Amino acid sequence: MKKICILLLALLSLGSLANGAEVVWFDGVRPVSYQVQGKSSPVVTIALDMFAGDMQLVTGQRAVSRKDGTIQIYQLDTNKGAVGKLRKLGVPIDSIAGRHDAFYVGVGRSSVLVVGSNGRGCAYGILELSRQAGVSPWVWWGDVRPERKARLVFNDANTTLQSPSVAYRGIFINDEDWSLRNWAWKHYEKTNQFGAMGPKTYKAVFQLLLRLRANAIWPGMHTGTPGFFTIKGNKEMADSCGILIGTSHCEPLLRNNVAEWDHDARGPYNYITNREQVQQYWIERLQQVKGSEEFFTIGMRGIHDGSMEGVKTKEEKLNGLQQVIDDQRELIRKYYSKDVERVPQVFIPYKEVLEILESGLRVPDDVTLMWCDDNYGYMTRLSDEEQQKRSGGGGVYYHLSYWGRPHDYMWLTTTQPGLIYSEMKAAYDHNCRKLWIVNVHDPKVAAYDLELFLDMAWNINSVQPQTIDRHLANWLCTQFGSEAGKRLFPAMKELYRLCGIRKPEFMGWTQVELSDRKAYPRGRSHVIDTEFTNEFDNELERYLSNYDHICLEVQEAERLVRPELKDAFFAHVKYPVLAARAMAVKMLEAQKARSKYQGQTDKAMEGREDYMLRSSARAIQAYREIQQLTNYYNDSLAGGKWKGIMNMMPRDLPVFNPPTVPYLPPADYQPGYGDYLSHPALPADAVARNACRYQSATEGVQAIQMLGHSMNAVSIPKGGEVVYEFTRELEGDAVLYTAMIPTQPNDKGDLRYQVTLDDQAPVVISLKEKYRSDFWKLSVLRGQALKQTPVKVRKGRHTLKVKALDDHIIFDQWMLDFKPGRKFYVIPVVN
Repeated sequence: MKKICILLLALLSLGSLANGAEVVWFDGVRPVSYQVQGKSSPVVTIALDMFAGDMQLVTGQRAVSRKDGTIQIYQLDTNKGAVGKLRKLGVPIDSIAGRHDAFYVGVGRSSVLVVGSNGRGCAYGILELSRQAGVSPWVWWGDVRPERKARLVFNDANTTLQSPSVAYRGIFINDEDWSLRNWAWKHYEKTNQFGAMGPKTYKAVFQLLLRLRANAIWPGMHTGTPGFFTIKGNKEMADSCGILIGTSHCEPLLRNNVAEWDHDARGPYNYITNREQVQQYWIERLQQVKGSEEFFTIGMRGIHDGSMEGVKTKEEKLNGLQQVIDDQRELIRKYYSKDVERVPQVFIPYKEVLEILESGLRVPDDVTLMWCDDNYGYMTRLSDEEQQKRSGGGGVYYHLSYWGRPHDYMWLTTTQPGLIYSEMKAAYDHNCRKLWIVNVHDPKVAAYDLELFLDMAWNINSVQPQTIDRHLANWLCTQFGSEAGKRLFPAMKELYRLCGIRKPEFMGWTQVELSDRKAYPRGRSHVIDTEFTNEFDNELERYLSNYDHICLEVQEAERLVRPELKDAFFAHVKYPVLAARAMAVKMLEAQKARSKYQGQTDKAMEGREDYMLRSSARAIQAYREIQQLTNYYNDSLAGGKWKGIMNMMPRDLPVFNPPTVPYLPPADYQPGYGDYLSHPALPADAVARNACRYQSATEGVQAIQMLGHSMNAVSIPKGGEVVYEFTRELEGDAVLYTAMIPTQPNDKGDLRYQVTLDDQAPVVISLKEKYRSDFWKLSVLRGQALKQTPVKVRKGRHTLKVKALDDHIIFDQWMLDFKPGRKFYVIPVVN
């Protein structure tokens, strides 16, 4: 009887372990232990090494491999014989097996089970345990050191089953010249080969991708960067980390044309006149990567972001590109895999290629159609109803940094989270679920925006329109602790609002194609005033006051950060906030000084010298602050670990130069901080409101957090309407300003909305613009498409209706102004 009781107690104990009991996987004494059951892929070994290092940071001891380890690891596609055993342990095999990159982490009797559908899934599961132990994905790239733990426990609340929403997810390292490449070859790799980013650098990048649950990369390919496959060890490192290599729209079949096409040896890169040489060039790479898992770009453009050579007329372009694609398919079949329909391939209709696609180009059904944004975060096209049925599905190429017209943004990464959400969710809803690639010049600088993008690629439901705030707040708490993260959130949210009004890179009010390098040599700034004015109780000073406020908030939050997180805090918070503020101060204080000086006689200048001296000194001081911050980033941060990675003057554009001021203050002059006006004052001759402050709305209208100048712009579905009511005791002529997010139609149609004031006739307005039109340029630089509608207004109560006539209408703010012709930049909404 006694033996039976003991047996029953043992069975009950096992049952409780399998149904809610805790498994202690670190007890404060013995190191965390694991055991890999059966065969596994090299990426599992990579992940386990990362995990062991993570446990060193968390527990003080590296995790060790041990028979009967507390963590039991299974890779299903190489251990199908374990399926029966895992089923008995309660593992949801049917929800894992056969799914791409899926994993399960749960309790199995006295152990923690990690079960992956394949090698990458297994790796993600292992690194999920690192996350649960408090290790940030930015532990190395962001210097986010985790807190030490005396005990680690796993129970049913920690159980998780995950699989990706998007099959292939990753980054394009682009415009790397001034940041990542400079750091890599000079200081991290320490190689004598100019511009080389080798296996040491790419291992660090690949490990970050694994932590972010990504699986693909387009390697750096700018002029001066050697081709990825030409550097010994790069391909092998990608294979071992389970990362697929792909290439951009102008690099077919994994070839880096800028670095690898030898014109002297091979002749022109012209498929019409030099087909044999071009094919041989492609064949060499196909043979080199045979046996590896890759993602091939098909099609053809010029050497680097130019049109295909040898074709001029529309017919020639269509026939030439069709021949290229047909031939490339045969080359893949012959030299890489006979089952060409199962080889991941992508066609990217970028720039002039879109017109060729629409003129009748036949792209095989199994090939992914990858759509691009306009380089500023607004998707230009998405798959139509027929294209959504393709077996190859759709993809997205998105930008978080950009080199080009109307202006670069390759210094800080400040794309609004709400914009990323809105555009990526639309892409997903149009069946773009095969491949998502995001353009970054440096993953370290892009940290939060990059993680948001990849979180959505992994789990499209991880963020909702009204949980974007929470996503950022949680991210800050993960990096800096709960108390500091909560204190930081309002400041970082405000940074996104201020940068949504004007990115720091755009504060010069220039456009790169208009910059006269002879007129603006390096070391001297251009003299172009911003559009910030003294209207509405001085919007210029209010903008600076808002920056000062978040800087004070950051200083307060820094006191709550653990000492070992000071480097992380500087890189992720202090540098972007203080540098963005300094850029605003530099440009706007210089403008203030010039405005008091220009066109004034000596007599008129009397009494203004102190003002001009103070503003001039503040502008110069702000420029020096950017220099000091950048020098610290490169020379002192993390003991010099990031030397050369931060450049405060990418491409030496005029906006980054010292300010142009009427006075050069004495060296010992201390102007102090500005005492800026802090609150907008809406005059009696205007009515302004954020679009989210409506009185009524039709079904489907949805506000999106952290989007637009309002930080809560409203998405209105086709046919949907929002209604506003207000009272004004003024009458006469007025201008109705409607500020929309400058989206694109996403199809061949229009992008129209309708405004109706009281009983006046509805006015239809179109946002559709030709690519690179003047209005489009102004809109993407200010983050709003600002439209004007003349109206006649009577006294009393009014009703304003805004109705979407097409899809993708996102409404930000509106203003009724009884002072037509007023110059202003920011709609002065008082919440």
